Amino acid sequence: MSSTSHDADWAADLQRYGLSRPFLKEQSIWAVWTYRFGRRIDKRPDGIVRRLLTSIYWLWFRLVETVVGISLPKSAVIGPGLRIWHFGGIFVHPAVQIGANCTLRQGVTIGNRVADGAVPVIGDDVDFGAYAQVLGGVRIGNGCRIGAMSVVLCDVPDGATAVGVPAKIIRLQEVSDVQYEMDSRKEVV
Repeated sequence: MSSTSHDADWAADLQRYGLSRPFLKEQSIWAVWTYRFGRRIDKRPDGIVRRLLTSIYWLWFRLVETVVGISLPKSAVIGPGLRIWHFGGIFVHPAVQIGANCTLRQGVTIGNRVADGAVPVIGDDVDFGAYAQVLGGVRIGNGCRIGAMSVVLCDVPDGATAVGVPAKIIRLQEVSDVQYEMDSRKEVV
């Protein structure tokens, strides 16, 4: 069996896509697979095989990044169940932490505000609308929704919906009351 079959995070990603043969139907999964491949390489013991695989990873990463317009560097920490709806213009800073079962759409940027500045920490079950930006050392809580084209520059508490430029919280719910259906995550406030 390949190491891919033992990667629970990758299995959770595939489950979120919920398609048969997703590699033929969604280009975004190419970037997710490349990210998980890079993470598996980093878990290997030092040696010539790891160095060779790392070289292959970087070539493949740049190719996929250029073709699909999604930058998910292997140094970012991304939980299982990542789902990217649509592809293109997605940038995740190499030091970002993203929780489990998060959803990104086209144009999302998660990064720092200044060179070498702090980066966001994203909780579990966070849903990002198209072209949303989360910048700086902010924390996005569990179960949050970030509206399309919002620019988040401050913390967002668990269960909140944030929209606007700069983003403001328009709704706050208890995370336990927020019910997400995997298939209904296509619409964002």
